[in-house]
Amino acid sequence: MSTYVIGDVQGCLGALHELLEIIAFTPGRDRLWFTGDLVNRGEDSLGTLRWCKAHDDSIVTILGNHDLHLLAVAEGFVPAHKKDTLQEILEAPDRAELLDWLRFRPMVHQEGRDLMVHAGLLPQWTPDQALSLGRELEAVLRGSGYRDFLRGMYGNEPRHWDDRLQGQDRLRLIANAMTRLRFLHPDGGMEFLHKCPPADAPAELIPWYDAPDRRSREVRVFFGHWSTLGLFARSDVIALDTGCLWGGRLSAFRREDGRVFQVPCHARREPGHPG
Repeated sequence: MSTYVIGDVQGCLGALHELLEIIAFTPGRDRLWFTGDLVNRGEDSLGTLRWCKAHDDSIVTILGNHDLHLLAVAEGFVPAHKKDTLQEILEAPDRAELLDWLRFRPMVHQEGRDLMVHAGLLPQWTPDQALSLGRELEAVLRGSGYRDFLRGMYGNEPRHWDDRLQGQDRLRLIANAMTRLRFLHPDGGMEFLHKCPPADAPAELIPWYDAPDRRSREVRVFFGHWSTLGLFARSDVIALDTGCLWGGRLSAFRREDGRVFQVPCHARREPGHPG
């Protein structure tokens, strides 16, 4: 039995099938962890979602910003973006089942010393606190009031964590940190404008994983979301969004021995920064 952590698929189902063939994935024996963003911008978001739902017993997938965006678009709270590839899901006969399955995915997942989140963790959060905060948001998304959260989900404020935050501000900050975070300002505030590699960012910006006194260093954090960072592996963080959607690669990391498997992607996208 092996467990493979796979970076952002974003609807690139062909690449996913190629990767699973390379690792000889066997349902019921092996397990897959997906870093979120199963859907959007790739060629087959509907097929990707259906495949993952059908293999629910063998996978763990967390929610990414594109997954939450799909839920908000489906409720009519925001329009689809020009480059979104969500319409097939919205018109599918099994739309309701697929969206409900997605809505019940976790925000954070941890087993042993390994923790997975789509984008990042704020430096104040211990692993236990991150799991607890993730459960707060999960309870809302899985409850009868999930539409209220999705309606007010978009926005960049607040940018600083405070234990006293309540209501929509608290939930929005949790979602933004876990699904959108890349850089922090020196005062700890989240920065959402820059999507470039750390070497190209303004000197004052700090990658979230390099924040001083980050309290999640005791675990190994797997994350995606940051395609311009690419494959980045050290003892405390493993970044796995290697830009499949942008003509890069789809990557899998085997937890047991650290071996990386990759397949080239053939998606043709217009130039620009990933979302």
